[in-house]
Parts: sequence; structure tokens; C-alpha cells
Amino acid sequence: MMILGLVRWMQPVHGYDVRRELLSWSADKWANVQPGSIYHALRKLAEEGLLRAVATEQVGARPARTTYEVTQKGDDEFETLLRAQWWQLHEVPDPFVAAFSFLPAMPREEAAAALRNRANLLRAGVESMRASLDSDWVRNSKPVHVSWMFELWLARAEAEVAWCGRIAELIESGVSYLPAGVAEAEGWSGWTDGGPPPGQEEK
Repeated sequence: MMILGLVRWMQPVHGYDVRRELLSWSADKWANVQPGSIYHALRKLAEEGLLRAVATEQVGARPARTTYEVTQKGDDEFETLLRAQWWQLHEVPDPFVAAFSFLPAMPREEAAAALRNRANLLRAGVESMRASLDSDWVRNSKPVHVSWMFELWLARAEAEVAWCGRIAELIESGVSYLPAGVAEAEGWSGWTDGGPPPGQEEK
């Protein structure tokens, strides 16, 4: 969607300018758009009939540059993808959530320290985003909705900072990870509160 949208907005445009624009948005960090894959994506979109190549030029010994436009099929596809993201809720996979599901495998002291470290890293990101929001770069050279997007990231990061602190305190307090009725139930014996699973202790 990002590449289709940018070609639609900037057309006619070649891959170099699409790549430069995406990097200026830091889209490689929040939209999973990898700079090295942009030219391949443009060619694939053209093969699928969503883009069309309108010119190819070569200056000196530089690689040839192909200029693209969006086809009617591509325009329709962009509209479909755009509205799918606006009107549906999509859960983004987070490796931290996968790791947190194995919380009992971590020593309590280390788990609490890791959460506080995560909060510190998030705070640093929050400060960076606040500085960007207050900068002339955002205020005077970016559309208003860019600052609104920064505000969304800020709200999410601040909520996670608070969560990290609260859960770290609960872990340090020694609260049980399992309800009383489950702790001794069959199938939960591997939840060892920071130690190795039963039967795998050091001998």
C-alpha cells in the first residue's frame, strides 16, 4: 500500500524518489518497508498490472531509471487496501509479547529489571518524538496529520511505560503467576518461577 500510494501521489516517478521519500518518513521503522526491496516491489507491481512503466532513462554510467505511473487497476487496489486499514483492526505481531508469555522462565529480579529497562528505552523514544513534534521540521514542513500520527505513537509508548512499571512492581512483590487452583494442576508443572522445568535441574 505504501509504495502504491506514493507512486499515485508523486507520479510519474522513478524508484529512487520513492525510496528517498519513504526513508524521509522513516517508513522502514514503522511500516515494515525495507529500502532494499523497493525496486523489486515496483517491478512486481508492474508485472501485476498495478503500475506501468512510462519511461526508462540512463545518465552516464548510472543504472537505468524506470519511471512509473499507477494504472486504473492499481488505483482501485490502493483504495481497497487503504480502506481495509482504516476500517479494520489489525493486531501487529510483537516479539516481546511472545517472550513475555514465558515470564515464569525468567528470574523475578531479571524480569523486573528488563521491564524497567524497556520503560527507559520507551521514555527515550518519547522524548525524541516530543522533540520532533516541537520542531520546525514538523510544524512548518509536514502536513498536520503527521503530527497527529506522532501523537498516536506517543500515547502508545506512554501507556506501555506505565504498564512496565506496574508489572515490574507486581513481579518483585512475589505475586503468584498462577491462580491457586491451577498451580498444582496437571500440565502446569513447567511453570517454575525462574528455574528450570522439573526434571531438568542441575545434578
